[in-house]
Amino acid sequence: MRSVTASAEAFAQASARVREARIRPEFRVDEAPAPQRLAPFALALTVESAIDDRDPLSGRFVLLHDPDGVDEWDGDFRAVIFARASLEPDLVADPMLHDVGWTWLMESLAETGAHASQLGGTVTATAGQSFGSLSDRPRDGFVEIRASWTPCSIDDAPVHEFMERHVEAWIELLRHATGLMPMAPGAQHVQQSQIHPAPVHS
Repeated sequence: MRSVTASAEAFAQASARVREARIRPEFRVDEAPAPQRLAPFALALTVESAIDDRDPLSGRFVLLHDPDGVDEWDGDFRAVIFARASLEPDLVADPMLHDVGWTWLMESLAETGAHASQLGGTVTATAGQSFGSLSDRPRDGFVEIRASWTPCSIDDAPVHEFMERHVEAWIELLRHATGLMPMAPGAQHVQQSQIHPAPVHS
């Protein structure tokens, strides 16, 4: 069993790397209250559109840390993500959408160099039609992707040194889901937003 001090330090270093993640300017990411019962240490982020007239999107990234490890994780860190984006209703009806949504996640992990194991999740597509007094509203559709994985170390370096890549994979997944174009390599370091810290309550 690791000491409390060592465990807290490992999570603090992982959290610092999370906050260094590069965020696309189209997205606003905020720190949020983290779940308290899933692991001894946790950090949570939420995302929304930073542009008022864009289609709605939402998401959540949670980093869990259990110093003693969890058998199901096969490690002591776990990333848990949720991403939701609007789609044209005709696309929601596409029988290939579920497979495409999962491919978005796999590509996002690969594109950001986020090494992962024990990956699992679901892709859900929903479409809505309004009736009665709301019948003048257009049809709407959404794709939702829920997944979790265990971040892995690279070249035997501590896993927390690469934790920002897992946040960037989540952001890249949202990029795929919302149909945004990839950023040019030079723009990635110039046109980026920052993670907004959680408000401090006195």
